[in-house]
Amino acid sequence: MDRNIYGYKCGACGHINYPYRMRCRKCGRTEYTDFELVPLPKRGKLLTHTRLHNPPADYLVPTLQLGIVELENGVRVMGQLHMSNPMAGMPVEAKVEVVRRTDYDSFYGMIFYPA
Repeated sequence: MDRNIYGYKCGACGHINYPYRMRCRKCGRTEYTDFELVPLPKRGKLLTHTRLHNPPADYLVPTLQLGIVELENGVRVMGQLHMSNPMAGMPVEAKVEVVRRTDYDSFYGMIFYPA
């Protein structure tokens, strides 16, 4: 099954907000009924990255690579990186996969791979 992460498109100005906000970041609109759910693109460009050496216990890994990616539509998201040598500016492609598990829940997010 192909999963998606969704942004919220403002009905007034068309700006895509992610994550959800009570107010459009571009025009300030606050009518929650004016926001349309739209799937975010899966391709983008890696802007910056870091390695977390002591993630919370729920992650079950000794280190965690994180990056900020600018998607094809200009929206910026943070996600996990699964690559050996990330470099700013490189093209990446996302899959929506489990990023963290607890005893009873699985949490999904974007995991980026080299494109």
